[in-house]
Amino acid sequence: MKSINLLFMTAALALTSCGGTTGTGQPESLIGPSEIKIENKRMTPEALWAMGRMGDVVVSPDAQKIVYTVAYYSVQQNKSNRDLYIMNADGSDAKHLTRSPYQESSPVWIENGSRIAFLSNESGSNQIHSIRPDGTDPVQITNYDGDIEGFAFSPDELKLLFISQVKVKDSTADLYPDLPDATGIIVSDLMYKHWDEWKTTAPHPFLADFSGNGIANVIDIMQGEPFESPMKPFGGIEQLAWSTDSKNIAYTSRKKTGMEYAISTNSDIYVYNIDSKQTTNITPENLGYDTNPQYSPDGKYISWLSMERDGYEADQNRLFIMNLATGEKRFVSRAFESNVDSYTWSADSKTIYFTGPWHGEVQIYSLDLANDVVKPITSGKYDYVAPILLGDKLISKRHSMSMGDEIYSIDMNGATAQLTNINKNIYDQVEMGNVEGRWIKTTDGKEMLTWVIYPPQFDPNKKYPTLLYCQGGPQSAVSQFWSYRWNLQLMAANGYIIVAPNRRGLPGFGNAWNEEISGDYGGQCMRDYLSAIDAVSKEGYVDNDRLGCVGASFGGYSVYWLAGQHEKRFKAFIAHDGIFNMEMQYLETEEKWFANWDMGGAYWDKNNATAQRTFANSPHRFVDKWDTPILCIHGEKDYRILANQAMAAFDAAVMRGVPAELLIFPDENHWVLRPQNGMLWQRTFFNWLDMWLKEPAGQKK
Repeated sequence: MKSINLLFMTAALALTSCGGTTGTGQPESLIGPSEIKIENKRMTPEALWAMGRMGDVVVSPDAQKIVYTVAYYSVQQNKSNRDLYIMNADGSDAKHLTRSPYQESSPVWIENGSRIAFLSNESGSNQIHSIRPDGTDPVQITNYDGDIEGFAFSPDELKLLFISQVKVKDSTADLYPDLPDATGIIVSDLMYKHWDEWKTTAPHPFLADFSGNGIANVIDIMQGEPFESPMKPFGGIEQLAWSTDSKNIAYTSRKKTGMEYAISTNSDIYVYNIDSKQTTNITPENLGYDTNPQYSPDGKYISWLSMERDGYEADQNRLFIMNLATGEKRFVSRAFESNVDSYTWSADSKTIYFTGPWHGEVQIYSLDLANDVVKPITSGKYDYVAPILLGDKLISKRHSMSMGDEIYSIDMNGATAQLTNINKNIYDQVEMGNVEGRWIKTTDGKEMLTWVIYPPQFDPNKKYPTLLYCQGGPQSAVSQFWSYRWNLQLMAANGYIIVAPNRRGLPGFGNAWNEEISGDYGGQCMRDYLSAIDAVSKEGYVDNDRLGCVGASFGGYSVYWLAGQHEKRFKAFIAHDGIFNMEMQYLETEEKWFANWDMGGAYWDKNNATAQRTFANSPHRFVDKWDTPILCIHGEKDYRILANQAMAAFDAAVMRGVPAELLIFPDENHWVLRPQNGMLWQRTFFNWLDMWLKEPAGQKK
């Protein structure tokens, strides 16, 4: 356990226009909007990295102000910083609220809207600070001995709930104090690694008294249990919730460790009563994920997201509510045959507004709790994210394949107004390619939505090199996503047509479509990929002699698989963080429930027909058919799919005499997060494609 320092810090933060200072008293450089100049109206990697990235969005109690965060990145400095901004509810009078070299995040309105609390690492660790809406009177509220990773004040603001890590495993130095420099890690059970870290700590919810002058009487409400709440690697404060009367805390936890944790997704919603200090599991009957609780504003209900089946992390994400007086539970989103991604209650507790994928878009829907009728509010080729109430309207972040996140207001009839335009200076200089949705016939007679993205200034009388984009997940929707790495408009700006199919195994087309991939990685989903590229290749503007295939994660598996099965369709492949050897992946990955469900079981179970089919379709079994140049990319801190998968694929290609290149990042995980690594990724990616699809074959620029 960490020691707790309850000292209240009153020193003002360096949150002025002059920025912060280092320990030597020298000002640190600030990172903010760039004056980048773009030539020929074509998107570039430099332009992508110059963009501000919208983060948290919160509305003031009187619905008159909106606070939001924006992060900017510097390739030269190889780092980022995130600041708070504030504007009127109609988008006017936007101002920089904090201006520092630190990371400000997670803003929350407190004291009836007279102050804004937020996280900042100004003191060297993540602590809670607050500031007035006009930017004056900055103070540090906590000086906890450890990082605070998320927080929520009770509705009466007398208590503070926050997340911090607790130690759950002894280090080598704990076991052998006379070996303080030994770096070995002793492992005796599964889940010894997770995502990109060696698992030695777990996040816990802590409760403290709050007086406006700091915190006191801090307790771990899980009482030192070795479990996680919220759940790693991506859970945050959304997995915890205060009751409206400030007497109870609902939290998400999978109360398992070791192998039991590694093979199960059975998390539950627990309710901790502050007075009795007793904890109750309110979802013991459900065997899959239960996450993200919220209490209704009238205090009569608690809601949460729920997956039904244990071990299936891509099961339908359903919205449930429970009547707190009777204990009655109801699956209220049954009419929506897809996932509920995020949701919020109406002020009168009669409606829930939620987002979910359907036909390659993520829209906002209303759910009338009187009859559980679901109706769409928004429409168009967009993805909406995490709607929240703004008086009689909603506000939400929105993005598409042609624009990153901005804040929009939405009335209940679906009329929208854009409130922010943080990257206007870049969008004004860039011409985006047209995004077209096509329904393509599959080999089993179904209709498949495929997005086709054309180069800017597309000329149908010319012929273009064309890329098949293979989605990861494996069950992540090919919706109107915007990525700062896998950016389809950037690929189009480099002169490529992009074909992005919603192949079998993706949500938004009914549960049967979504589930037709588990235990069948090399089956219909691969035939869907080939149906998509074959259909678009019939167009006169597609150069069939210059087709490429790219993808990451399951998309990387798809690339490795297609490299041995494509029958000379493609002239270049790029696989990022892909699975090459399924047998090794089954043992190497940390989340065994994923491998068991998706692969059907262990490769040594000779009586398991599904598993045997899976491992018979491992890409490494078809290397004898590889004949096309391939680029393999991987991060060595990727513990979901280990980097040796890319190394093995690269080695196999070279030994087969196939032109190949390997890009390894020793300090990146399943993603590429550092600016200069991101730029290196983009340059390597396009150099490879250009070399084999544009330049005379094999000649670098």
